[in-house]
Amino acid sequence: MTTTARAASLSRTGIALRITQDFRDGEVINLGVGIPMMCSLFIRDEDDILLHSEHGVLGHGRMARTQDEVDPSLATAGRQPVIPRPGMVVMDHAESFALIRGGHLDATILGAFQVAVNGDLANFWLPGAVAGAIGGAQDLAFRARRVVVALQLLPRPRRLVNRLELEMTAPRCVSRLVTDVGVIDLEHGRAVVRELVPGWSLHDAQKLTEVELVAAPEGIAEVVLDSDRDDLWNAG
Repeated sequence: MTTTARAASLSRTGIALRITQDFRDGEVINLGVGIPMMCSLFIRDEDDILLHSEHGVLGHGRMARTQDEVDPSLATAGRQPVIPRPGMVVMDHAESFALIRGGHLDATILGAFQVAVNGDLANFWLPGAVAGAIGGAQDLAFRARRVVVALQLLPRPRRLVNRLELEMTAPRCVSRLVTDVGVIDLEHGRAVVRELVPGWSLHDAQKLTEVELVAAPEGIAEVVLDSDRDDLWNAG
């Protein structure tokens, strides 16, 4: 790849699908606002995955696609309307946060303004904003068994950095980044590249961040998406 011929990259939808491919039956997973919530579109009826929203819903279905599907009384903490699912449970706020703080979430999927190579997360406040809304992000980041961040590196510089420049949400919590160019695990202060989008090299990806990227010991695999939808990729 040259500077005049960039390879394709994952779209927001593609990032969501790649994240979902790591979900396993029996897991309890919290989806944040934006790309994370799009993961719900790829969970099938037969999948034994419980989606959680911190304001008090466990086992909800995908985000609503049409106005006819919108129930004003059933939305996530990010105000995203979702559809009900058999077995769904509604609980009070205190019980929902007891579930989070008790360490019962297998994963939380979050967006971020910035992530540091040591796993520090900043995702609730940008300079110039009147205020930030941390919501349940701090509890989720501290207590979920794994924290996965959806991160677009191409259109937004200074997203993966050596040290946070923005207000921190939680320290040393992020374990995996699923980006528009590949999958990066944060391990012991290193950014380990597990997968790259076809057409991208480690050298190409390195141009997108100040953080030193290292290849996984077993080598770098290609990102493979288990769908042939035409909205999973951005053109090069």
